[in-house]
Amino acid sequence: MKRTMDTLFETSRPGRVGYALPELDVPAVDCGEELKGFCRAAAPRLPELAEVDVVRHFTGLSKRNYSVDEGFYPLGSCTMKYNPKVNEVAARMPGFSRIHPLQPEGTVQGALKLMYDLSAMLAEITGMDAVTLQPAAGAHGEQTGLMMIKAYHESRGDHKRTKVIVPDSAHGTNPASAAVTGFDTVEVASDAEGMVDLDALKAMMDDSVAALMLTNPNTLGVFERNILALTETIHAAGGLVYYDGANANAIMGKARPGDMGFDVLHLNLHKTFSTPHGGGGPGAGAVGVKNVLVPFLPTPVIGFADGAYRLEHADMHPQSIGRVRSFFGNFGVLVRAYTYIRTLGAEGLQEVSETAVLNANYLAKKLEHIYPLAHKGYCMHEFVLNGGALKHETGVSSLDVAKALIDAGYHPPTVYFPLIVPEALMVEPTETESQETLDRFAAAMEEIVAKAKAEGAEPFHDMPLTTPVSRPDETTAARNPILRWQFGDGE
Repeated sequence: MKRTMDTLFETSRPGRVGYALPELDVPAVDCGEELKGFCRAAAPRLPELAEVDVVRHFTGLSKRNYSVDEGFYPLGSCTMKYNPKVNEVAARMPGFSRIHPLQPEGTVQGALKLMYDLSAMLAEITGMDAVTLQPAAGAHGEQTGLMMIKAYHESRGDHKRTKVIVPDSAHGTNPASAAVTGFDTVEVASDAEGMVDLDALKAMMDDSVAALMLTNPNTLGVFERNILALTETIHAAGGLVYYDGANANAIMGKARPGDMGFDVLHLNLHKTFSTPHGGGGPGAGAVGVKNVLVPFLPTPVIGFADGAYRLEHADMHPQSIGRVRSFFGNFGVLVRAYTYIRTLGAEGLQEVSETAVLNANYLAKKLEHIYPLAHKGYCMHEFVLNGGALKHETGVSSLDVAKALIDAGYHPPTVYFPLIVPEALMVEPTETESQETLDRFAAAMEEIVAKAKAEGAEPFHDMPLTTPVSRPDETTAARNPILRWQFGDGE
């Protein structure tokens, strides 16, 4: 029997109190006429609950959430790996967690040094010349990078460069970020091996191309063997090349985008460099650039002079695109990334990538006899299964498989992405999972396929059976979300 949960408003009873505020020890202040429009006419209608009710409510919610601390999270393209708890300890140190961004620079030298050093480490890891830590997430990093590309072209009087080329296997945020920044998006097709069609790309070259956005390895888990030819093609036409770093977990310590010819990139620090990010956050989308784009970096830039770290504002960087995030980004994420890199070191980062690639190839080999691989041969950090044959034979779709995996105790992989693979299931095991975990997951997938072939699609329509809600209307929820409690009187 599935148990539903009442909201705090439904649990509320008049007069119940779970807190006691200290008596006011400063003079009360009336809003006055100048602040009248900003003051409430009445107290907010908050739920009234005993402390135990609140504790049980949120504890119950936490038990319904699936996390990487609880089990395997094979979400392709999202790099949901276990995050060492030493990073949490560092992020909670009072010198980091109890400072305020408006403090004088002299009182936050440790925080400024951490960000200065982290920028330098990320620049070395990626082969870039400078890194900004301001952007709040990957897509925000994309927009920041594209803003710098736009500023670069405009600084040269090259206003006709309005096109950004995006592969058909790209992350959906790539064309969205290009559009938000004011570019037109042009799609380039993949070839039979899952890589960018070099001939098709060359045919697109003209003086309207501002940039190519590319993920390498791409969303099929394939490393672009022609990467140098791709970047050289764009540069020969006067454009720049953007690296989507969502898949950097496959290459850190092994290959550097800066050495491949990329001019700008973003890294998902909350994926590759450790921060729990399930449920939508928090994130950090550090952006690295080559020297040609350094003048356009967001301000303030953290500099070092006369034995102290300082914030260099727009007056010192007149070509800067300006601030893109309040203060200095998500600082706690930056502390975790710094701790992660310092803990592992250069050899450790290489081992992370090597193990991530090994795990992906091991699991792909375990599953290829029941699911055709979208790309034959070795993969990098992730692989894509094609569930089209299973659906044709049994009526069981990739969505059905994903829901059945929940009942088996696993978070589902990414489904229906990339769009170029029908009934896609994208799996990324990451480096943190053991062989035993991968074997158990493969066995669960085999059992689901066996059940589908033996019983058909009907038993799958009600799955998952172990969750409070089985199959929500995800389309309606996305388009018409209910984000606040509606009181019975209509307020």
